[in-house]
Amino acid sequence: MPTPRVLFVCLGNICRSPLAEAAFRDAAKNAGVEVEVDSAGTADYHVGEAPDPRSIEEAQSHGIDISGYRGRQLTARDFHEFDFIFGMDRQNMANIARVDPGDGKAKTAMLLDIVPGQEGRELSDPWYGGEDNFKATWLDVKAGAEALVAILIDADA
Repeated sequence: MPTPRVLFVCLGNICRSPLAEAAFRDAAKNAGVEVEVDSAGTADYHVGEAPDPRSIEEAQSHGIDISGYRGRQLTARDFHEFDFIFGMDRQNMANIARVDPGDGKAKTAMLLDIVPGQEGRELSDPWYGGEDNFKATWLDVKAGAEALVAILIDADA
């Protein structure tokens, strides 16, 4: 099986999607699954910027350094380059659908749709909250990351 390419998408690419990227990289590495992963935003608010300091701090609390990540915007080309594109909420999914050129290979879904028992649940944006919101976001993206790794292992078996 070729190396799966996964893209995580939120609005600005500084809170949820960088944390999802970090959680998935870590889960895949721990499971010995080779992947290529990135994150993007549907808006251009934070292109070239580092993740929110609270996201950096939350990832660091799990031994992961995301300070070198930089925000970028989702493009039509991503649908050709990635196998999976995961949005964090319904609005992200609507924005992703607007960028989708329609002839790409990427399968799209909300991240928590792949977590048993969490189907249809949106991953809330921690931006307007405090530290606890970022901890909750980490738990959600970690669950999504572990579910995706399990799916990839099953597909490879």
